[in-house]
Amino acid sequence: MSPPVRAFVAFGANLGDPVAAFALALQRLDALPSTQVLARSALYRSAPVGVVGQPDYINAVIELSTSLEARVLLEALLMIEREGGRTRDFHMAPRTMDLDLLLHGEAIIDEPDLQVPHPRMHLRAFTLVPLAEIAPGLHIPRRGAVSDLLAGVADQAISRH
Repeated sequence: MSPPVRAFVAFGANLGDPVAAFALALQRLDALPSTQVLARSALYRSAPVGVVGQPDYINAVIELSTSLEARVLLEALLMIEREGGRTRDFHMAPRTMDLDLLLHGEAIIDEPDLQVPHPRMHLRAFTLVPLAEIAPGLHIPRRGAVSDLLAGVADQAISRH
């Protein structure tokens, strides 16, 4: 097993009970081997991006300390999503739980089904605002400081839930 790294996971849900889904995600993440939840942001409400006619999302970011490799952590996230009722009926479908691996230490990974840092995290207020809440001084590899990136998403509507 590797030495622990700080990893950040984005949570989103716009079906069912997002607050209960968030609680389940926190519980399951904290129960993973060699993994501990260090921090969690408040819950935020945001409009869906790239689709119309869906309910608003409830979003948050979770900070972990983990010795799990990025791929193993990703597989665990997918398992937790399934437990939370996630189905993948079509691209951009509404969901009961979405867990995205944003960062895994300083790793830069570019594989077909695993990209770290998450390739669009710097473009989304629903990721950057909660991330800035719990890790304002964080630096995103190849993108810069979270605090500096916030200006680029200032026009996106997001509010505390």
